[in-house]
Amino acid sequence: MKNTIIQEDIEQICQENLDWTKLSNKNILISGANGMLPSYWIEVFLFLIKQKIIFNTHIFAIVRNEEKANIRFEDYLKESFFSLIVQDICDPINITNKIDIIIHAASQASPKYYGIDPVGTINPNVIGTTNLLKLAKEQQTEMFIFFSSAEVYGNKNTSNAIDETDFGYLDPMNVRSCYAESKRLGETICVSWYKQFNVPVKIIRPFHTYGPGMSPNDGRVFADFVFNILNNQDIIMKSDGCAQRAYCYIKDAVLGYFYVLLNGSIGEAYNVGNPSEEYSVKDLAKILIDLFPEKSLSLKMDKQFTSPGYIPSNINRILPNINKIKNIGWAPKVDIKTGFYRTIVSYNEN
Repeated sequence: MKNTIIQEDIEQICQENLDWTKLSNKNILISGANGMLPSYWIEVFLFLIKQKIIFNTHIFAIVRNEEKANIRFEDYLKESFFSLIVQDICDPINITNKIDIIIHAASQASPKYYGIDPVGTINPNVIGTTNLLKLAKEQQTEMFIFFSSAEVYGNKNTSNAIDETDFGYLDPMNVRSCYAESKRLGETICVSWYKQFNVPVKIIRPFHTYGPGMSPNDGRVFADFVFNILNNQDIIMKSDGCAQRAYCYIKDAVLGYFYVLLNGSIGEAYNVGNPSEEYSVKDLAKILIDLFPEKSLSLKMDKQFTSPGYIPSNINRILPNINKIKNIGWAPKVDIKTGFYRTIVSYNEN
């Protein structure tokens, strides 16, 4: 049975005043379908089809872990408009169906992988991107969406919000750069296929995004905090907690992705984040603890703690400038207390 928080989010997304009919009569291929963000995207597509808001649309979801996908999409496995494709996108992609839209969201986004599997972090962003662009060229797809990251902006500590042309340096000899450098290269690969072969690409750069569907093994600090609360554990701060981040609830973020898909310009990149909800890591921990006073949890400091493979960012502040995506109609609405409360409650339902 569908999680009610996720269901509410999806229904509210579909009530947005967008021209959903543009998605009718399309075959849509989405890679990385088990991921938190792309799985929400897919749920919205499937709801639009089920509610007959769009017609004659088929969703092809590429996953590596079939068991996980069977659990997430169990309500749709027997539907004629939904197909699972089990494969690694770094392997040759052989799809006989005509594909109209490709959304490439397969990637290892958690910093815990950067140290233990840097090659596996790089490959989907470079080899996988190239494979899917080849498919897009062969199929003459109408649109190719590349899921990039705010990490492409590099090491740029600034008091100003970062717009889509504001880049800092990356050290290629630092293994943590495996993610950011491969996302940068993925973007350049996309633009190159657009310029040389007319593949119509659009690029999305998500900033810190949270919500239902985060894995207990996610590895990012805000996810760790959520599962601390769920497990009735005190939050252990593993740094001074001064790093500033802007947090965007998944419902807002996914709606932003649809605005790029339906209203964005070809050959452009768009920040998707919530600059109004900026907090230090320490303040975020306090907010989450205060959301559930009945648990009587506390915040503790342990700067000596280390996690195998986890390589922290040395950037003090990451704040998105979202004027560009605002110009095509999107703005986030959910505040941090509402978003994290909904996130935590969603897990209590499972």
